[in-house]
Amino acid sequence: MPIASANASQPAIHVADLLKTFNVPVREAGLKAAVQSLVHRETREVRAVDNIGFDIGAGEIVGFLGPNGAGKTTTLKMLSGLLYPTSGEALVLGHVPSKRESAFLRRITMVMGNRNQLQWDLPALDSYELIRAIYRLEPGAFRTTRDEFIELLDLAGLVNKPVRNLSLGERMKVEIVGALLHRPQVLFLDEPTIGLDVTMQKRIRSFIADYNQRYGATVLLTSHYMADVQALCRRVVVIHHGKILYDGELARLGAQFDATKTIGVTLKDGEGDLSAYGEVISSEDGRVTLRVSRADAPEVATRLLRDLAVADLTIEDPPIEDVIERVFASGSEGPP
Repeated sequence: MPIASANASQPAIHVADLLKTFNVPVREAGLKAAVQSLVHRETREVRAVDNIGFDIGAGEIVGFLGPNGAGKTTTLKMLSGLLYPTSGEALVLGHVPSKRESAFLRRITMVMGNRNQLQWDLPALDSYELIRAIYRLEPGAFRTTRDEFIELLDLAGLVNKPVRNLSLGERMKVEIVGALLHRPQVLFLDEPTIGLDVTMQKRIRSFIADYNQRYGATVLLTSHYMADVQALCRRVVVIHHGKILYDGELARLGAQFDATKTIGVTLKDGEGDLSAYGEVISSEDGRVTLRVSRADAPEVATRLLRDLAVADLTIEDPPIEDVIERVFASGSEGPP
């Protein structure tokens, strides 16, 4: 039984002081060291997840960001019950994930962009029937959900083909449908659009957003594609070296970690030397982009409009990719 029944006043996901360590073998290079390791193996402790904590409310879509090896997938595996935490507390819908209770497993799903769950040699429809039997879904409700998802992702021409004959993007779509047929309340999505083209990424994002709105599902999403995060997430949690560096609104991330603005200027007479107004980061087709401090941006824009014949001027936050890079660069020291 769950520790407490999930309700509107409780977070769908609760994490407190969550720690996961691994003992990793280490040895020097060379034959002698290899032979010695057969008798006496040395190890070192690696903290993949280092006492992190956060709460995610019911119906939230939260981006979980970090470089490779930051601890994202390890965290998702602990929250889905695939890994036991070394210490700390994790609750999902009131359940302790590591207990792997059937009532818990029926309410969650985990999609990994580089893993397959459908039978390789069978059409997706056959695998869907197997999923229906595993979850003991009522046949009528199952068919309604299945057909609805097939229509949303335009899969009518694909679900009768063996999965091995589908392209990467097509496989990802049929995999996502399979993962959601039991209408889980919590979705752990680990790089769901990895390797897909721009059109297919957009289709998957739209489907996730629609599922969230229809069923009020909670989504924890990891992705290296910032377009996924910007399209789906108002809030992000940034993790690096197993520690959380930021937890808050995506829109405020730049203000905390990047104290700059970009000013785009198009002059009526064409390109000119604008280096006196800020750092020139690009100049193309008559448009010059400057990087200036966030505090100085209004004054620099005023000077440009006063001194030059400006045809167009914009002031923007730096690209989210640049902001995320600065967050990672800050390491565990916090914002610069």
